[in-house]
Amino acid sequence: MGYEVFLDLALIIIFAKVFGILARKLKAPQVVGEILAGLLLGPAVLGWVQASEFLATMAEIGVVLLMFSAGLETNLRQLARSGLVATLIACFGVAVPMAGGTALYMLYYGVHSFSGPAFHEAIFIGCIMTATSVGITVEALREMGYLKGRVGTTILSAAIIDDVIGIIVLTFVLGLKDESLSPLTTIRNTALFFAAAFLLGYVFYRLFRKYDQMHPHTRRIPIAGLALCLLISYSAEKFFGIADITGAFVAGIILCNIRDSKYIAEKMDINSYMLFGPVFFASIGIKTSIDTMSVSLLVFSVLFVIVAMATKVIGCGAMAKLCKFKNNEALKIGCGMMTRGEVALIISQKGLKVGLMTSDYFTAVILLIIVSSIVTPITLKLCFNKWKDAECEDAGEDSKAAPTETPADSTANA
Repeated sequence: MGYEVFLDLALIIIFAKVFGILARKLKAPQVVGEILAGLLLGPAVLGWVQASEFLATMAEIGVVLLMFSAGLETNLRQLARSGLVATLIACFGVAVPMAGGTALYMLYYGVHSFSGPAFHEAIFIGCIMTATSVGITVEALREMGYLKGRVGTTILSAAIIDDVIGIIVLTFVLGLKDESLSPLTTIRNTALFFAAAFLLGYVFYRLFRKYDQMHPHTRRIPIAGLALCLLISYSAEKFFGIADITGAFVAGIILCNIRDSKYIAEKMDINSYMLFGPVFFASIGIKTSIDTMSVSLLVFSVLFVIVAMATKVIGCGAMAKLCKFKNNEALKIGCGMMTRGEVALIISQKGLKVGLMTSDYFTAVILLIIVSSIVTPITLKLCFNKWKDAECEDAGEDSKAAPTETPADSTANA
């Protein structure tokens, strides 16, 4: 490792933060600015920073910390209260986009077999479409005063469950890449991992809760939490062939109900905010290839965005309708679930690492994040302005009076 890496890191941190702030000023997610910063610094434009093994390792640590924080900020009590309705909406919000993305890739590139590497790539493209980033939606609902309404609560709960299901699906899809493993072996390894995580996780939860009661709000708790995250991430990859980010997310879930879970998340956010997060998101831009962009890939990227957004509205909206929501409420839920963000990038990064996609397709993912982040709040405002009812207005007044902090807000720190 040469000393040039210090210059690379300095440039990434400065440009990522400046562009991140500019993105938020323009009402776009901060990650969009950080990705554009990487695109500017990388070979595609200025060529000041080159992809390297060191940056790849830093980015991997960054994605593990992001997933650990996502697990820590998951509200299990809220998930339990949301019950069957939010779970069903989330399931359809994963299944329909995944089917749509897989079908798009197979039709566009003429994949006729339901086996082999090309089919696995098609499934992975569908997997990218499953992720929901509800941060933009939450902010739009809060501004309008509808965050605590029936629709707002359902969107938030379904989005959290959506991410959990998406990680499980990703775990299985990544297992398909290893040709030495049969689908049954992949399912068995996945089941064994979650069974072990449940049993050992309960033990770790009890130990952490006991220690947290004896020594509340001490720095040793976040340090031990980080060690647990890295240990489970390592074990997931080493012993079960499961993605390290799945292990990190599970580690966060294990600790999300201890008293100092927010304290641990705050300490993790410091690392992510200052260094590892900007490096991860900027590395996406650095690795994005524009030189190889063709008309065919551009057309696919546009279709990718259209299918990804439409299938979320169809999947979530249709199930919401089946769950006795009114037509306009079902449409609001579907539109609220359209946004994509950091989870889609994390999934894409893992696919690139194992060879299920090439860097060319980062263009499609980045375009999806930008378009969905712009279109979703506009669509929600149009829907709520057109269809208002007493229940939403009452909930809206409560939401304005007592705004709440949600797990999705963690991506809004500038």
